[in-house]
Amino acid sequence: MPPAQFGLINLLKAGAAQLIVLHHLAFYGPMSSHARVIFPALFDWLADSARIAVQVFLVIGGFLAAKSLSPSGHAGYPSPLRAIGRRYIKLAPPFMAATLIAAVASLWAARWMTHESISAPATLSQLGAHALLLHGVLGYESVSAGAWYVAIDFQLYALMVMLLWLGGRVSGNRGQTWLMPLVVASGVTLSLLHFNLDAEWDNWAAYFFGSYGLGLMAWWASDPRRKPGVAIMMMMMALLPAVGGLLLEFRSRIALAAVVACVLFLWGRRKIAADGRAWSAIHGLGKISYSVFLIHFPVCLLVNAAFTRFAPAEPAWQGLGMLVAWSSSLLAGAIFHRWVEVPLGHLMHFVVERLAVREVHMPRPLPRY
Repeated sequence: MPPAQFGLINLLKAGAAQLIVLHHLAFYGPMSSHARVIFPALFDWLADSARIAVQVFLVIGGFLAAKSLSPSGHAGYPSPLRAIGRRYIKLAPPFMAATLIAAVASLWAARWMTHESISAPATLSQLGAHALLLHGVLGYESVSAGAWYVAIDFQLYALMVMLLWLGGRVSGNRGQTWLMPLVVASGVTLSLLHFNLDAEWDNWAAYFFGSYGLGLMAWWASDPRRKPGVAIMMMMMALLPAVGGLLLEFRSRIALAAVVACVLFLWGRRKIAADGRAWSAIHGLGKISYSVFLIHFPVCLLVNAAFTRFAPAEPAWQGLGMLVAWSSSLLAGAIFHRWVEVPLGHLMHFVVERLAVREVHMPRPLPRY
């Protein structure tokens, strides 16, 4: 029997990934422009409001980062640069593979249609900025929709690692229980009451730390070893700034992040075995969600181009094209996960381990006297 997994997390990831794919299908044409007349209200909602599903990934990202970096919420991290490097090699190689596929897909799609969703031919400097996960910071246009999220996820993870390391240095590595929750709650407050209100910051981690911090606090507060009163107090440290931020300026994305954090606080640690078809499918979709997120845009772009070039511009045909693009994105995500994301992860892990072993066994120069 397959091992039990975080069922709720996989369910949320699977659902959010589908909404992101459908959002981009509805937002970027031209298929959606023709098919919109079938369900105009639904298409309008997908093109606009469905984009906030990315908040689910941000909160889950914080929840799982707390699990891996500091399960009990104590300050201190012994090798921050190594942890940041591991995160980079997990995110960047499959991201770059998908970016190159998107660049080729844009060139191909441009032969079949003319549309604003097709990016200009990618330049070497643009690809280099993507490889460093600095495309947004350096002002380069994203080659693929959703590319900004990968860079922000890396920034948030690196920021959390450095906060843990600095917290350990300040506290003398004694790892006080309340230091990091206080630091994160302060970061959530600053993010939601200042940075997240200014779109000029949307290429930086500070803009999104409110949602990410809610996930961090949800993991620490849901520790079963904590007394109920302590757990609720810890969760309120993050929720009160969220409520204050919503009263200052209501943002549906922040409201969703707060709801997801509460759900994770209550049920996020529960594991469910994949012993039924439904849960097997949910776990599978959750597992490939990152690959679907990476590869769906070039797939949707090519299907858009094909249906524009070869199919009638009628709502029914173009609606069928959207269904083909959606299902093809899931299939491509499964293939990408199996043959690109996982092998690249194994390869990069092997290379890093070999370099670490070589560094350990490298002869050191004799001291001079």
